[in-house]
Amino acid sequence: MGYNANILLGRIIKIQGYDGTIAVKLEKDYIDNISEMESVFLEIEGKPVPFFISYSQYSGDDILKLRFEGYGAYEKVSDFQGCRLFLTTGERKSVRSEDAALTGFTVFLSNKSILGTIGEIINNPGQDLLKIISPQKKEILIPFHNDLIVRIDKKKRTIMVQIPEGLIDLN
Repeated sequence: MGYNANILLGRIIKIQGYDGTIAVKLEKDYIDNISEMESVFLEIEGKPVPFFISYSQYSGDDILKLRFEGYGAYEKVSDFQGCRLFLTTGERKSVRSEDAALTGFTVFLSNKSILGTIGEIINNPGQDLLKIISPQKKEILIPFHNDLIVRIDKKKRTIMVQIPEGLIDLN
């Protein structure tokens, strides 16, 4: 599944408590039609960033409470207030053989520094992820999305990515 800017779920209106729970004011289309979701995209500085849902509660009003995996503290979600949430599209992208062949490619940031080597492509329901092993043997997960891929050079076995500021720090 991928990001679709046409499927706006709502906007984060406040942070509730200290456990990382956020309150989302839903768009009119979803007030009576909330389905089980595994992931959403937050629009952070104009870029879609995938988040996996660890908790959701819908009370029947126009407010949906959510918590994201790995964001169980007020400090981790406080900057998200005001961000828009988008649903993932309903189409699951299958792993193409050419995508699987990217294992072992060297990943460069747009400033030409080495991020690491692709260890595998992880197929998640919300977004496929590149599992990159850094030169320091640290595991880095980034979304495998066209908006982040600048260039793939199959002859040189390299990929150049442009990653939003702070995304690598989430790992």
